[in-house]
Amino acid sequence: MLALQVDKKKLLVRDVDQPEPGAEALVRVLLSGICNTDLEIARGYAGFKGTIGHEFVGIVEEASDKSVVGRRVVGEINAGCGDCELCKGGDARHCPGRTVLGILGRDGSHAELLRLPLTNLVPVPDSVVDEHAVFAEPLGAACGIMERVAIKRTHNVAVIGDGKLGLLCAQAIALTGANVLLIGKHAEKLRIAERRGIETLSPAMGAKRKRQFDVVVEASGSPTGVTGALDMLRPRGTLVLKSTFEGPARMGEINQARLVVDEISIIGSRCGRLQPALDLLKKGALDIDSLISEEYPLARGVHAMGRAGKKGVLKVFLRP
Repeated sequence: MLALQVDKKKLLVRDVDQPEPGAEALVRVLLSGICNTDLEIARGYAGFKGTIGHEFVGIVEEASDKSVVGRRVVGEINAGCGDCELCKGGDARHCPGRTVLGILGRDGSHAELLRLPLTNLVPVPDSVVDEHAVFAEPLGAACGIMERVAIKRTHNVAVIGDGKLGLLCAQAIALTGANVLLIGKHAEKLRIAERRGIETLSPAMGAKRKRQFDVVVEASGSPTGVTGALDMLRPRGTLVLKSTFEGPARMGEINQARLVVDEISIIGSRCGRLQPALDLLKKGALDIDSLISEEYPLARGVHAMGRAGKKGVLKVFLRP
């Protein structure tokens, strides 16, 4: 089968052996999405070697539970050991022995087939088209912010970054009723948020809004985005970090005394649950179509990755 792989920071599409499901389910990928983490992995982030990709929708081909065969599914990307307290509690996201689809110890979704534990698979409602279902994982990550931070209707929230994740975060947070500001550099992307009633500003104008926000979400993908984000927070405000990148984060000259005096909380937010994301997709609660830029056959995966890294390009799909 074809797969898009990283090998020593080199991207290539090649024929690989079909995965053996073993005790896991085998899923035929219908569509996968390229995200910024894929681009960072290609640059060396996480030291991963193998098939990349973790956003997908597919059809179950083989599973121990025959009732799920033929179902259209998306998948939780963290596969736990099944034995630790976290796994027994139903949340493998921080299992110390976990593998992560296309990121850590497990081949990913930019392929014709993938395997995941049956418990990781979540059925897709019939009304949710494939092109929207692919967004379940990144939308789940956006919704995951609300798992980590109690956002109230009275809160002022700033999201820094108008890429795919930033736009999803801004839309998902706006559904809480909070007042949301999206800061970004690209007028055409900012207009997507504006059409949903979300206020937008350029980084230069956003920098003038110092100490005005209860929560700031840093989703710019830039290692230097933290310093400006901290300047926007009120005392006892919360900074949520969403960006991941290859190499050490350069957080700038942060005044640690201010963190203490203003009692600032800094919270990392990684993966969210897929079911809340699918519920929002079923309701049509977000503008997803405007986030889709291009689609390529899997055989052109290297070209597609190049396109996904271009300025102004949003979601790029791969179709096996």
